[in-house]
Amino acid sequence: MSASKRRDTAPEMALRRELHARGLRYRVAYPVPGHRRRTIDVAFTRVKVAVFVDGCYWHGCPQHGTRPRSNSDWWSAKFAANQSRDRDTDRLLQELGWTVVRVWEHEHSDAAADRVEKVVRR
Repeated sequence: MSASKRRDTAPEMALRRELHARGLRYRVAYPVPGHRRRTIDVAFTRVKVAVFVDGCYWHGCPQHGTRPRSNSDWWSAKFAANQSRDRDTDRLLQELGWTVVRVWEHEHSDAAADRVEKVVRR
C-alpha cells in the first residue's frame, strides 16, 4: 500500500492538464483547513472549490470497485474507513463554505473538467 501513489496519478494529471489548458489556475495537494493531514487534490482557493480524484479501488467505485478475496474482513473495514473519511472531509469543507467535486479515476478528463469548470466559473 505504501507504494501506491497518493498524488500525481495519471487520472489526476490528465484532469489538471485539461483544467490548465482551459485557463483555470489552482493549487495542488492543498491542506484541508483545520485538518492538515488531509489534502485536496485540486483546490481553487479563491472560489472555494475542492476537487478530489478518487481511485475506483480505494474509494469503492460502484462500477469498478473490486474486493480482495483474502483477508476480506480487514479490507472491508479499510474501504469503509476510506469512504467514511471522504464523507467527513466533504462535510468539513462544506461547513467552511467550500464546494466539493468528486471525480472517479475512470471518468474521461474532458468530461470531468467540464463538471469542474462549470462549478468554478459559476
